[in-house]
Amino acid sequence: MAFDRNQYINSDSPLKSKLLRLFKSSNNLTILDIGACEGEESIRYSRIFPNSKIYAFEPLPSNQKLIKEHIKKYDVDNVELVPFAVSNKKGASHFYVSSGHPKEQTNDLDWDFGNKSSSLLKPNINNNPDWLDFNKKIDVETITLNDFIIDRQLKEIDFIHMDVQGAELKVLNGARDHLKNMKAIWLEVSNVELYKNQPLTSDVEIFMKSKGFTMIKSVFEGNFGDQFYVNKRYYKTFSLFNGNYQWYFKISTKN
Repeated sequence: MAFDRNQYINSDSPLKSKLLRLFKSSNNLTILDIGACEGEESIRYSRIFPNSKIYAFEPLPSNQKLIKEHIKKYDVDNVELVPFAVSNKKGASHFYVSSGHPKEQTNDLDWDFGNKSSSLLKPNINNNPDWLDFNKKIDVETITLNDFIIDRQLKEIDFIHMDVQGAELKVLNGARDHLKNMKAIWLEVSNVELYKNQPLTSDVEIFMKSKGFTMIKSVFEGNFGDQFYVNKRYYKTFSLFNGNYQWYFKISTKN
């Protein structure tokens, strides 16, 4: 990966081919980018699905500023910043802010390595890289997906991109009965507790299966990975082949 923000935003998402097996580029989708950081993924999805509505959830004020700047810079008109953390309850919460820069990386890169690990959960310092710092803790407002969906009168969520550093099940539990109306979810998983009381990979897999989701892609690098799930309520038939972490699938969509 080239660590350049502009190059990254202008490159294809690794999920593009999978998403275009689920949806047409012309579809009017509802996409949630939860833990949007600087808004890079929201902008990438806006280009894959230009008729979609994308909600970028980000609680860190400095990142909110960058999202607004990037929406303007890249001339994006279908991304809306939602300046909250998503959790299992509405209110306020501590938010542990990450920072730092790897020693092996030069300082002239247009890439913030340190701001991508902030979390609602207290970090487990011993399991995180030595260069990553959590020297700041702020209070942020939290909302639930249940409340957001009701407030915006959303009938279905087509796709969720979730990067919430160990708070995955907080987010999903906060959706309540609306989980059944979510078609596809991408999230990060870990076999190591990077944050206190973080659900590990097996916990996430058990939860997703119990809610009617099937995993169609799983990619790991050591103890850390990404998983892509689809809701069996919408996608009934799968023909899966696992080779070199590539999943091929045939989907019949529920009418």
